[in-house]
Amino acid sequence: MSIKEHLEVLLNPMLEEGDLFLVDLIIKPSKVSQKVIILIDSDEGITIQECTSISRRLAKQLEELEVFAEAYTLEVSSPGLDQPLVLLRQYRKNIGRNLKVTLKTGEAVSGNLIEVGEDNLKLQLPEPKKKSKVPVDPASMIREISLGDVAKAMIEISFK
Repeated sequence: MSIKEHLEVLLNPMLEEGDLFLVDLIIKPSKVSQKVIILIDSDEGITIQECTSISRRLAKQLEELEVFAEAYTLEVSSPGLDQPLVLLRQYRKNIGRNLKVTLKTGEAVSGNLIEVGEDNLKLQLPEPKKKSKVPVDPASMIREISLGDVAKAMIEISFK
């Protein structure tokens, strides 16, 4: 069993208690100590106290089971707004927010996430900035994107 798999086995019971889910697990080796980054979230959001609790409980288990032979740093947090959406559950959690989706073709599409299916998402595109002489068809302002075509999806932060 790899270290990542071992960490997931230890994390699963803790995450299930709080209806949390694992977004990513990153192990960064370095000369001094490994850095273990665990990104967790929930459908309602996650608190600092929940991250702290999981970090302390996991650190205790890692020490008892001697999972790491060398020194390591453990970081448990929620994915920040600078992290791309990777799980279907994250897309569903962010319905109603503006996303910038970069497709595998390189095209970037921005809009309000209005619907998420099993393998696609729908964005409400913004109104054109210039007034058109021809009325805009509302159906043309909705863009359906296959999740398989998404290279990266980021929440757009608005300060309005």
